[in-house]
Amino acid sequence: MKMESHPVVKIEKAICVLYPTQGNNVSGTITFTQTDKGVRVIADIQGLSQGKHGFHIHEFGDCTSADGISAGGHYNPEGKMHGGPMDISRHMGDMGNLVADESGKAYLEYVDAIIKLNGPNSIIGRSVVVHKGEDDLKSQPAGNSGPRVACGVIGIAK
Repeated sequence: MKMESHPVVKIEKAICVLYPTQGNNVSGTITFTQTDKGVRVIADIQGLSQGKHGFHIHEFGDCTSADGISAGGHYNPEGKMHGGPMDISRHMGDMGNLVADESGKAYLEYVDAIIKLNGPNSIIGRSVVVHKGEDDLKSQPAGNSGPRVACGVIGIAK
């Protein structure tokens, strides 16, 4: 009996819709688009307190717990130390901080050379978590950014 093979679909774009964790009001979207230089990340978030908020891809695509803990820790398939989004050696999920203005809105756009949409370390099916406080980009294992104020699962986009 011959097994049928299906063509491998290359993922070019992914999306994450954020929902607030219990007691919070944070929502928004993050898109991930493959480019020649890496993955373009565009985050458009509202409902934050003014200032910096840690922003990471987490291990599991599970946002079912009221506090977002079900998403697990930072996505770190290569076992690296925590760092900032421009560090050569860092967790794949380390995206740094969002900066919210006085109205609670944050917009971030950058190209990430480490995030993968395809292959064994793909971020598809994992989650994005926004934290209450600033990621200091150095404390181990996760930047000391406090409770989780929003969570969403990363899915394939059109």
